[in-house]
Amino acid sequence: MKKLWFLIPVCLLTVSFFYLKVGAATYENKGRKYYEEAGQIVWEIKTDEKIVALTFDDGPHRKYTSEILDLLSKYNAKATFFIVGQNAQKNPEVIARMYKEGHELANHTFTHPLRTNVPNLLKEIKQTDDTIQNITGTKPTLFRPVEGQYSDAMIEAIAKEGYKVVMWSWHLDTLDWKSPGTNRIVNTVLNGVKEGNIILFHDGGGNRHQTVKAMEKILAELENQGYRFVTVSELLDEQSKKSTNK
Repeated sequence: MKKLWFLIPVCLLTVSFFYLKVGAATYENKGRKYYEEAGQIVWEIKTDEKIVALTFDDGPHRKYTSEILDLLSKYNAKATFFIVGQNAQKNPEVIARMYKEGHELANHTFTHPLRTNVPNLLKEIKQTDDTIQNITGTKPTLFRPVEGQYSDAMIEAIAKEGYKVVMWSWHLDTLDWKSPGTNRIVNTVLNGVKEGNIILFHDGGGNRHQTVKAMEKILAELENQGYRFVTVSELLDEQSKKSTNK
């Protein structure tokens, strides 16, 4: 009997180890270098051109997205909006304005689920695509996963559907969703920005007053430094030109 009691903890440890290994495999991915070389995910591009891509997640929001669009128009800047489908359904006029003014509309799921499986994710992507297409007549080709979380299985499935996954330059996550203060958002961008970067902001999902205020300062200063504001697809086109000319 004593021997059996001794074996129980050993068995539990073995099962726990196996469970952790299996669980870890679920979330493993092949790494940034692999995905960049495969052309399936982009974080930023290498270029000498003074261009950056401004990206906004979680909208549209009737008030904050509209204010951001006003600022972008003022500086003749283009941006890429990673749209949550259910928010698009609530604000079709904002989506229509984005499209009319030459901004890029990309996919950020339908309900913004923090955790999901691949079949449900593909369903969410299609729902958002259909919503955007019903409003603008066009479908997105770019996708950004919620919170930037992904797995090999997810990327493989998304790539098969013809999407490119767009992340962001890791040093240019403004964390504006935390409301860190306008100055901190501004300083994160101005102190870290380089040619070819993708900058992450949020236009929905909460109070984005600080983001709007920060955008006014960021746009003015980067324009003064000679930067142009392009969509992610335009950024990728620049990368393709560089590769072709090599």
